[in-house]
Amino acid sequence: MADGYDPGFLTAALPLPDPSQDVRTLPYPRVTVLLDPARRLAAVAAVNIDGRTLRDLPRAGEWYLDPRIPESEQTGPEVYARNDLDRGHLVRRRDPGWGEPDDARAAMAATFAYPNAAPQAADFNQSKELWLGLEDHVLAYAEATDQRLSVFTGPVLADDDPPYRGIRVPLRFWKVAAWSTGAGLACAAFVLDQSALVDTSDERLTAPPLGAFHTFQVPVSAVADMTDIDFGSLVEADVLSGRAARGETWPELRDAGDIVL
Repeated sequence: MADGYDPGFLTAALPLPDPSQDVRTLPYPRVTVLLDPARRLAAVAAVNIDGRTLRDLPRAGEWYLDPRIPESEQTGPEVYARNDLDRGHLVRRRDPGWGEPDDARAAMAATFAYPNAAPQAADFNQSKELWLGLEDHVLAYAEATDQRLSVFTGPVLADDDPPYRGIRVPLRFWKVAAWSTGAGLACAAFVLDQSALVDTSDERLTAPPLGAFHTFQVPVSAVADMTDIDFGSLVEADVLSGRAARGETWPELRDAGDIVL
């Protein structure tokens, strides 16, 4: 069961975003990772989510290197050892866990592949309201339609990311959630900044306080510019497209009520 991301999952076709660099295409159940082998991290991780049949199953799974590609192209366990870095799921464990129980379990276990991880400061995963909870918020908003989402996530792979143990640690992450409307597609984009984690000369990478993390809602076009990824029709489907055209600044999110949908 490794069919990968389905571009026909929503009522309007939605192809995978297209990074400018060469990538390895790695399909998993309901998930596709486009891995940048030079950076040893995902450029894009894509998932289909069916809100009607999501399962609340116990956490199960162990991190593993993907045997389809060389270990030298993956950021493996040595990067996360003896420091305050988390193996941060790009596609969340629960997101592909829908449908029949056996299929849901297999899909959730597959999210523990190292290509679906990126180094995140330890407290990053505590920001459930303003980062990990964004899909939940959008899914609730989309309840009046077909309760389906396609979500794309990745690190901003910048040239000036600080080096650490043979990789460069991303300082920003992005997420784009798309859903169907009566008129076609709508989507919202977000960026999280963990730039407080810049002193990679500290081998333990002690995590800064949670207040050092900042989450913004941004135009999809801004994510495209900072990542050099082609998001196709999502640029026009963006709920902030009008604000972007007027040059308005990115709103920083303090709680879910700040999100524009």
